[in-house]
Amino acid sequence: MADSLILHNVRISRRGAPLVSIDHTIAPGTVLTVMGPSGVGKSTLLSYVAGTLSPDFEASGKVCLGATDITDLPPAKRRIGILFQDDLLFPHLSVGANLAFGLRPGGTRAHRRQRIESALSDIELEGYADRDPATLSGGQKARVALMRMLLSEPRALLLDEAFSGLDVSLRRQIRALVFDRARRMHLPVLMVTHDQEDAEAAGGAVERLTVANLSA
Repeated sequence: MADSLILHNVRISRRGAPLVSIDHTIAPGTVLTVMGPSGVGKSTLLSYVAGTLSPDFEASGKVCLGATDITDLPPAKRRIGILFQDDLLFPHLSVGANLAFGLRPGGTRAHRRQRIESALSDIELEGYADRDPATLSGGQKARVALMRMLLSEPRALLLDEAFSGLDVSLRRQIRALVFDRARRMHLPVLMVTHDQEDAEAAGGAVERLTVANLSA
């Protein structure tokens, strides 16, 4: 059964100055969009959820996946996937090897190869396993990055300005692909963006962080 991503009274500050205040439950297959200008703490919130928050910040509140409190778990044990503006594919690995990096340990070599081929077919990149990532288009790289993350079997998804580096038509295509996969896999999604079209495409609740409300 899919779990909600719960941000319970999360408060983040830096040197005593408040940055983020949020209390929200993100149901499976839905998106919470957090918007605001640069510097108000959008990516800092994602770091807290992912377990990578810098010690320069002070934080309180709980992050839960369903009934499981993951607030103090190391990042690798949280089962949370994240997509950034850059695809971050490993340049020294083939497309197939990049996808294999996302697979959880175990299984025979033949089974893992079959999963990679199936994943490539799923994103319309059949036969690309041995390709160098440098030969891919921007849209192809974005699809491989998404599939690598999904192969890790995350329980929730974080989007950190994930579509802002794409041109308009490609942005719509990749955005639709990501949201469709999240719905089909019943993943709760926390997205930070400065783009109103991203929020409208997500179709979920929107939280706005502004300098004016930081002391609220």
